Amino acid sequence: MKRPSEIETAPFPSRAREQAVQAPALAGSRFLRTLVILTILLALLILLGLWAGTRTIDFSQLRSDPLARTLFFRLRLPRVVMAALIGASLAMVGAALQALFRNPLADPATLGVSGGGAMGASIAIALGWGERVSGVPLVFVTAFGGAIAAFLLVHRISRAGQMQLPGAILLAGVVVNLIASAAVLTIQYLTDASRALQILRWMIGSLDVVGFDTIWRMLIFLAPCWVILLAFSRDLHLLAMGEDSAATLGVNVKRCEWVIHLVCSLLVGVTVAVGGAIAFVGLIVPHIVRLLFGEDLRIVLAGSLLLGAGFLIAADAVARTALGPLELPVGAVTALLGGPVFLWLLHRRQRYSAL
Repeated sequence: MKRPSEIETAPFPSRAREQAVQAPALAGSRFLRTLVILTILLALLILLGLWAGTRTIDFSQLRSDPLARTLFFRLRLPRVVMAALIGASLAMVGAALQALFRNPLADPATLGVSGGGAMGASIAIALGWGERVSGVPLVFVTAFGGAIAAFLLVHRISRAGQMQLPGAILLAGVVVNLIASAAVLTIQYLTDASRALQILRWMIGSLDVVGFDTIWRMLIFLAPCWVILLAFSRDLHLLAMGEDSAATLGVNVKRCEWVIHLVCSLLVGVTVAVGGAIAFVGLIVPHIVRLLFGEDLRIVLAGSLLLGAGFLIAADAVARTALGPLELPVGAVTALLGGPVFLWLLHRRQRYSAL
C-alpha cells in the first residue's frame, strides 16, 4: 500500500485521468447550475432585444395594434431569434476549436471558412446576383458554397498522406482566410462604389431578416450540428488534455477531429452565409464561460451556446439603439465590445500565470 506522501505526489497525468473519469458525477450539479443561470440571463436578454429598438414595443398593445403586431412578429422577433442562432453557433464553434487545437486564440476564422464565405458572397454581390434559389437569396448560396470550398481546401493542404495534422490545419486555415480577405478587397476595388459598400456592410455583419423562412432553413443545419458537438463534449474534454491521454481513455482521435472540423465548418458556413462575418463572438464567449463556470468542456460547450445567443442579442440591441435612428452593423458592435473584454481576459490570465 502506498504511503500518503506517495499518493499526494502522484504524477499530474494520472491525476488528470482520474479526474476525467470521475468528472461526470462530480460536475452534475455544476452543469445544472450553469444551465439555470445562463438560461435566466438569456431570457432577460431576449426580452431586452424584443423591447429595444428605434421604436419600443409595448407588449400590451400586441392584441389591439396591428402595426405593433406586424413590427413584433415580422421584424423584431425574427431578428432576435436570428441573433440567438448565430451567436450560439459561433460561440460553440469557438469553444470546440479552442479545445481541439488546445489554443485559446482559436475561433471560427481559424478554419478559413469565414473567409471563404465572405469571398463567395462578395463575388455574388459584385456580379449583381440578386435572384433567389428556392426562396433563398443567391448571395447566401454562394457564401455557403465559398465556405465549404474553403473547408475542403484547408483539409487538402493540411493532409500529409493519410495523416491529418491539427497544427497544419490551423496554419492552413489562417492563410486561406488571409488570401480570401485579399480577394475580397480586390473585388471591392474593382467593382462600383454602391456594390463595394454592399460588400463592406455584408462583411461587417448584419441581422436584417423579415419573417421566419430563412430561420427555418438555418435550423435544418444548425440544430443537428449543436447536438453533435454536445455529444462529443466528453471526447473534446479529453482531447484538450492531449491526444495521448484521450486515446488512452478510449477516444477515437482521428474520427473526433474529422467530425469536429466538419461540424464547425457547417456551422460557420451557415452563419456567415446569412449574417456575414461577425467577429469576436466565438473568441471571447468561451473564455467568459470558463472564467465563470470552470474548464469542463461539457459545461463550456452548453454554456457557450446559451451565453453566445445572449451576447449577440445584447450586441444587436446596442446596434439598434446606440445612435438613435441610425443603426450600427452588429459586427462592429461585437468587435468594439469584444476586443476590450478579450484584452482584459488575456491580461487577467497572464497576471495569474505569473503568480
